[in-house]
Amino acid sequence: MKIRFQNSPKETAKMSTQELRDNFLVQELMQPGTIQLVYSHFDRLIIGGAVPTAASISLPNEGELKAQYFLERREMGIINVGGKGTITADGISYEIDKLECVYLGKGTKEVSFTSLAADDPALFYILSLPAHHAYPNRKMTKAEAAPVNLGDISTSNKRTIYKYIHNDGIESCQLVMGLTVLEAGSVWNSVPPHTHTRRMEAYFYFDVDAAQRVMHFMGEPQETRHLVMANNEAVISAPWSMHFGVGTANYGFIWGMAGENKEFTDMDPQPIASLR
Repeated sequence: MKIRFQNSPKETAKMSTQELRDNFLVQELMQPGTIQLVYSHFDRLIIGGAVPTAASISLPNEGELKAQYFLERREMGIINVGGKGTITADGISYEIDKLECVYLGKGTKEVSFTSLAADDPALFYILSLPAHHAYPNRKMTKAEAAPVNLGDISTSNKRTIYKYIHNDGIESCQLVMGLTVLEAGSVWNSVPPHTHTRRMEAYFYFDVDAAQRVMHFMGEPQETRHLVMANNEAVISAPWSMHFGVGTANYGFIWGMAGENKEFTDMDPQPIASLR
């Protein structure tokens, strides 16, 4: 498991392109036959990717956690962005199709991931956080997530939002998690931009064509920076940083938040005309 330490607004403003990528960009998450994990010191969020192929993969007990098992003191949200697969938690299996979600609560001891077909593997995107209470394990489909349609084609941000883990959905300690899918012809996400110093966030971009890219904007509203991102890459967004982006074609992204509260609408908007 790789470790990423926190960065302040002051030092981030002086970073080169490569330094920004080294500190905030998470690449190579979806590697066949493996589980890749990155531990961020922003709210102690773990970002991961699991890609089982011919054989199932078990969630390891990372030594850095100093725990008897991975979820001894943690909770986990998992969204599949690939082929059909199965998540087995303490002997109970959850079949999970593309864009469906499974939540695993504190105290879940054994977790494994399996793909239905090795030539069309599941791509499990993982977020894990410290937990103070054991909420029940649960699966949620796209339909159960009560999709919300937002934006307009005239502003190139017509999109559908699926909220899975939040106050009115799957119960959790501090994890909030869902995804957004942009329609053809729409490319902008999370506009108007915003910050929320009470919690950090991570974005994971998926279904980005190999020839296309997403320009992810970050930094303070008057000291903006950007990262050029490819398919199946994630970005760590500090609590003090904005997080919005635009693609060269439509795409999808998973958002996940951690921190002081779980109110989806808790944000401090930053008017577009005020950005620098």
